Amino acid sequence: MIIRNGPKIGLLVGVLAALATLSAPPASAGGSSDQEAPKVELVLDSSGSMRATDIDGRSRMSVAQQSFGAVVDSLPDETQLGIRVLGSRVSASSSQALGCRDTQQISPVGPVDKVRAKAAIARLRPTGWTPIGLALRGAAADLGTGETTRRIVLITDGEDTCGVPGPCDVARELAARGTHLVVDTLGLTLDDKVRRQLTCIADATGGTYTAVQHQAELTDRLDQLVHRAHDTYRRTPRQVGGSDRCANAPILAPGVYTDRERFAEHRWYRVAVSPGQELRASVSVALDRSLNPDYGVLLRAISSSGQEMVRGTDAGSGRTDVLSTGLRWSDQQPSASPEPSASPAADESGTGLVCLVVSNSFSIPAGVRTTPGMPLELTVGVVPSSPAPGGPSLGRGWLLLLVLAGAGLLGGLVTGWLARWRIAIWKDN
Repeated sequence: MIIRNGPKIGLLVGVLAALATLSAPPASAGGSSDQEAPKVELVLDSSGSMRATDIDGRSRMSVAQQSFGAVVDSLPDETQLGIRVLGSRVSASSSQALGCRDTQQISPVGPVDKVRAKAAIARLRPTGWTPIGLALRGAAADLGTGETTRRIVLITDGEDTCGVPGPCDVARELAARGTHLVVDTLGLTLDDKVRRQLTCIADATGGTYTAVQHQAELTDRLDQLVHRAHDTYRRTPRQVGGSDRCANAPILAPGVYTDRERFAEHRWYRVAVSPGQELRASVSVALDRSLNPDYGVLLRAISSSGQEMVRGTDAGSGRTDVLSTGLRWSDQQPSASPEPSASPAADESGTGLVCLVVSNSFSIPAGVRTTPGMPLELTVGVVPSSPAPGGPSLGRGWLLLLVLAGAGLLGGLVTGWLARWRIAIWKDN
């Protein structure tokens, strides 16, 4: 019985062994990446005006502390976070000279001890002046320099009360250094002076300004900004200026780009796509100001002759912060237009230029600023295309089947031979 079934059992063992070998994940090469981790510094206003109880019946400070705690709890593991405060030590009744130097880092930028960070925030009490400019300069020094985007998120309820250095001047100074530093601002009041100052800071560094009036809004927006740093740190976007027509649009290599788009504008770019390649593109537009209901973003791939080949859309009506859409196109797939001219014109090497156009249907209420345009991020990729097979086929599955059959046969023969050898030895003994 053993001799008769030995080859069959061996065949089964061989097949299972081959499957286990082929399905096993490849061994890790080991070693850590030298990619910088995303770095964010939260800057919190702890001046005396944060005592006001006009956000959901609670003080501005308690609302900010709760939002900080929630964001720290959900912080991505890779993100390095620091916390700086202003106006937390010197009383507003003290001299302005002392109060305007009152900013300190209470948690250094690095891997976060969540318990200590939340405890440090919880101990803060509204106290003094509002040296926003000095706090921004200190936060920039805390974050240092590097190749990945650093993000400062400023939360305040008032304008700078010190004057020197001016917050807008500091923001322009930081932007001029070219250190990939972005400042996002969150205002806890609807005061026009505060809005203008915080908008100026954000615009100078490519950041966003948001006015919040409720606890949930502050928590959601703060969480989005911190996670945005995590989502984009692996590839620092490059600034690009789109055109108003395809013919003179910039030619983009694969990568991530940032630009700004005005309301109801068409923004054009070009991408070189060779035969046998597939274009993959996506766009995200940040809604950094109030919009009228019913809005949308459209991304299209268009041939040099003006024929649309494929499109992607996203639309919204309620409150949101980002609209995103994407598309894929290759010369292996049918286009949106049946005419042969829908394919991009090719040069002598066969490479064609595909036009990408980003459009929007935004409109704004009266009194909302129209410049600069809405921030957008465009991601472009060109990869080998994967044409669909012409009919039912196993493709490379035949090779796998042959490997499995061969491995099973070999395993069965070896196992059967070993079984026969062991029985022969047993009989001799």
